[in-house]
Amino acid sequence: MDISDGTLLLIGAIFTLLITGLPLAFITGLVALIFAFGWFGPMSLPLVTSRVYGFVTEYSLVAVPMFVFMASLLDRSGIAKDLFNAMRVFAGRLPGGVAVQTVIVAFFLAALSGIIGGEIVLLGILALPQMLRLGYDKHLSIGVVCAGGSLGTMMPPSIVLIIYGLIASVSIADLFTAAITPALLLMGCYIAYVLVRCLRDPELGPPLTDEDRQENFSSRGQALKAIVVPGLIAGMVLGSIYGGVASVTEAAAMGVFGVLIAMLLRGEFNLPNIHKSLNQTITTCGMIIWIGIGAAALVGVYNLMGGNDFIADLILGLDVKPIVIMLIMMAILLVLGMFLDWIGVAMLTLPIFVPIVDQLGYSPIWFGILFAVNMQVSFLSPPFGPAAFYLKGVAPAGISLKDIFVSLLPFVAIQLCVLTALLLWPSLAMWPV
Repeated sequence: MDISDGTLLLIGAIFTLLITGLPLAFITGLVALIFAFGWFGPMSLPLVTSRVYGFVTEYSLVAVPMFVFMASLLDRSGIAKDLFNAMRVFAGRLPGGVAVQTVIVAFFLAALSGIIGGEIVLLGILALPQMLRLGYDKHLSIGVVCAGGSLGTMMPPSIVLIIYGLIASVSIADLFTAAITPALLLMGCYIAYVLVRCLRDPELGPPLTDEDRQENFSSRGQALKAIVVPGLIAGMVLGSIYGGVASVTEAAAMGVFGVLIAMLLRGEFNLPNIHKSLNQTITTCGMIIWIGIGAAALVGVYNLMGGNDFIADLILGLDVKPIVIMLIMMAILLVLGMFLDWIGVAMLTLPIFVPIVDQLGYSPIWFGILFAVNMQVSFLSPPFGPAAFYLKGVAPAGISLKDIFVSLLPFVAIQLCVLTALLLWPSLAMWPV
């Protein structure tokens, strides 16, 4: 059997097992073992274990549980709730003001944690019922919550960018620097879409009354205090990275320390909150590590079979311009993102795609930003968009999955427009690097 037949058989095995409902981590690990024994014989087990060992001993992985723990602590503290309520004071009487406020709060939360599922659940609990109570359009409200919550894929300290930097062997600090402008661009596009629609039809997002604006804070000064704490935590994490004071891993630990101090001062530091946060951290990190282990084993075996050279020769052998090859890779990522978890897509494709990007003369930092935008699209894309299922779990009664997916379509279109802009004008991401 040659490598082309082996590739088709491997892909077929993965998708066949996916239909059975097995977790992706078990599927990739099982297929890796089957192909290792079938291609190289029973003495090939060290090939698999060496790849797994190389993945789990990466120092950069230490940042992942720290950022997940920080996000878990924020979920159980009142910091995020006070931030959301404080922004209402500044939303004013602008049509769509609460939706705009939701996007800005989502941006702040993304800068604090980089964990997407938690953000969407939190905004689904805090923001969605408020917007529906105030008479906001259902579809606009749902779209804002899911699209805003997905900003965590782009905004540092994004776990997506950390994993990309680990796989592609590029500077995570440079990835964070390059991601800020695209993240701001996405936030700006979401806000512009909301404002255009609500200014044209104020009934989609009725302006707030004075009573609604001051429901939780009687003055702008009190509201400002509620914004200072998350601002200081985000500034401590990102400022220490960009200022060269701390590595990404050390900055993650500083972020956890900052949240713990804030919880202590607010009287929210207690054993149940810490215990639940640690449990959530272990569960989330366990999922990430196991998917990474399975995918690392599978990619390692496939590369030893000659798969990376086969795919590279196949793509680079196309008689087309380099930008067309980039478009093909983007299309592959978009399709895979509709069916697989983002870390599975990363572990399966990046070891093959990043060397191709290098050979084409493009920057792997720029490609990392494109990858992150792709994964943001995948969070909203049917049929398996995780954002829809995260929100469905906390959405008010009467909101169906169909309602959620229909609401996400305009925001998916916005994300694709931003992805196209980054493809056409790489300087949008690369100017500060």
